[in-house]
Amino acid sequence: MTGMWLCSSLIIWGLVPNFSILPALAAGACITPTDPVLSNSIVKGKFADKNVPKALQKIIIAESGANDGLGYPFLFLSLYLIKYTGDGDQGSPGTGIALWLGETWGYQVLLGVLYGAVVGWLAKELLHRAEEKKFVDRESFLVFAITLALFIIGTCGMIGSDDVLACFIAGNVFTIDDWFRLETLDDSLQPTIDMLLNVSIFLWFGAVCPWSSFLHNDVIPIYRLIPLGILILLFRRLPIIFAMHWKIPQIEQKQQALFVGFFGPIGVSAVFYLYVSLQFLETITGDGKENAQRTGEVMKVVIWFLAICSIVVHGLSVPLGKVGYHLPRTISSAMTSREVDQPEPFRIRDRAQFEEQQLRQRHRQRDSDPVAHPIAFRIGGSTIPAHSGAIELDILPGNEGSASATQSKGVEIIQEHPGGQKVDSKTV
Repeated sequence: MTGMWLCSSLIIWGLVPNFSILPALAAGACITPTDPVLSNSIVKGKFADKNVPKALQKIIIAESGANDGLGYPFLFLSLYLIKYTGDGDQGSPGTGIALWLGETWGYQVLLGVLYGAVVGWLAKELLHRAEEKKFVDRESFLVFAITLALFIIGTCGMIGSDDVLACFIAGNVFTIDDWFRLETLDDSLQPTIDMLLNVSIFLWFGAVCPWSSFLHNDVIPIYRLIPLGILILLFRRLPIIFAMHWKIPQIEQKQQALFVGFFGPIGVSAVFYLYVSLQFLETITGDGKENAQRTGEVMKVVIWFLAICSIVVHGLSVPLGKVGYHLPRTISSAMTSREVDQPEPFRIRDRAQFEEQQLRQRHRQRDSDPVAHPIAFRIGGSTIPAHSGAIELDILPGNEGSASATQSKGVEIIQEHPGGQKVDSKTV
């Protein structure tokens, strides 16, 4: 996380004109944490379950939850240094470091961790007892985790501690024995509520995002904003994860290191830390007030633009991954089926030539084999049609006026005069 903070801060410091290193460190701290909302909505799903190992899904979700709460020390170190040194000039650096160690680490981080652990353990034990004694119905049991989260956020907000980190610790302690997860494994209520909350957050993003300030502002032109977004997405996280992946047991291959390094979305946590920074910068008075206002304007434009870039790029990574995975197979199967199922082309000229050859061959066979198609002639000029029995007519030599017809069932003798008048006929 420290490497991500330094890489992001250096890129912002190099591309934003007239921006000193301390405000760049504050802006880099806002976009350092991996967003848990966007990670949860993208890593989960059928495509992720099929193509992303479970170990990588768990490490991304766990990292996003922890980093979201641990962004406070990086952010307030930069803000305290701005206020008490450099642009703020309201005290000594020692005062800022003391406040950073006491308020940030002691009161916000450590108190948030302790409070979340205690509340999570008590909630787990009480729910166990209530379930054993049948004091809680199924509906209340299913919404218990949501009410616990709302309770921690409200109470931590009252005491001024890190509510996000407290919720993360309380959730881990609450499900440390995996009992609640197994009891609600087949229930769709919590995933449905998660989806509704995610959709509501992104609708709020689209409503309050300063779209016009990306083109019209006095702090950074658009031709610097676009390269800034590209460089942040490429070098904010990828080099650090790829260089240290051999120390992470869950990452076994270089391809997995590239995926984990690329997939570090910026979203809700960045906007949350942005408004925390703006609220803190309003407390700076004196000579550093003008510089604090300009720092707030730069951070507002830069962080909102980087959040939108990350939402678009990382949000479209799963659909594009699906298209890239299924499109080659679809095209290949379509071409194969077309080659197999495509009929031979019909050509009229070839068909006519083939039928003509068949007809000629049939005529030649009939001419060469007259017995196969016998024809009987009646003496006197008329034609006798062929019946089922074969008829053979033999003209007796030397007796042109007589004929003998031989049939398979008998022989019929027909005698005629040369004039064609029949005299006698009998069958033998």
